[in-house]
Amino acid sequence: MEGTNCEDETERAFKRLGVFAEKVHLKQLTGDATSQRKRKLSAYNALIFPGGFSAGDYIRSGAVFGSLMMSKLEKEIKEFVKEGKVIGGICNGFQVLTNTGLLPGNVEAALTNNASGKFEGGFDYVKTLKKTPFTEKVELGKVLNFAHGHGEGRLLFVPGKEKNALKELQENSQIVFRYATPEGEFANMQYPYNPNGATFDIAGISNLEGNVVGWMPHPERVLDSFNHYDFHRNSRKVGDGQVIFESLVEYLQKKF
Repeated sequence: MEGTNCEDETERAFKRLGVFAEKVHLKQLTGDATSQRKRKLSAYNALIFPGGFSAGDYIRSGAVFGSLMMSKLEKEIKEFVKEGKVIGGICNGFQVLTNTGLLPGNVEAALTNNASGKFEGGFDYVKTLKKTPFTEKVELGKVLNFAHGHGEGRLLFVPGKEKNALKELQENSQIVFRYATPEGEFANMQYPYNPNGATFDIAGISNLEGNVVGWMPHPERVLDSFNHYDFHRNSRKVGDGQVIFESLVEYLQKKF
């Protein structure tokens, strides 16, 4: 989709691990392409929606992409999820999945304008709270340093239903990442550790089954140690983002 701009980095993250990854346009899946370029969603084991500004973020971020996708691929997408295959959404991809209702799936939620009222870009820390296909290799409680760049990353719930929605996500262990300080304390809604004002510092969530996951920060932007803002003094051998892609590859190799 026009405006998606992190597909190259996402593809590179997988290819550097020696696995097959392919950039596929939505039209290739809907059949609006030449016979040589057409693709079937069922041929894949994982579908990743990368970051960017699909359709220029008109109406609201991810809304146009999500609407177009579900109008033509709803049956295929739902079957993909039902079969236990994996869907991931990074930043704009998270917004797409939320707009379609695939995330969180059991409560109403939306990603809306940042509390600051402006675009936020920089680095953040997230604490890992749940094992998913994307966090298989991440120790629970571990703090990861990712990058972010978004104007609508604030996760909110329906007014008046916030407590029940949050309670359900917690009881079902659907919160994957929460914004944190470098020391591992939760951000407690404090800027800049929580860069967008998301409820309960939520940076990433999953569906009930755990095979659909979305998060706002960009792991594909910190694949190497020198991608981090503190590269000149950190002791990382690889960037914090690589473990997300390693986790998915390991998960898929075991399952499929």
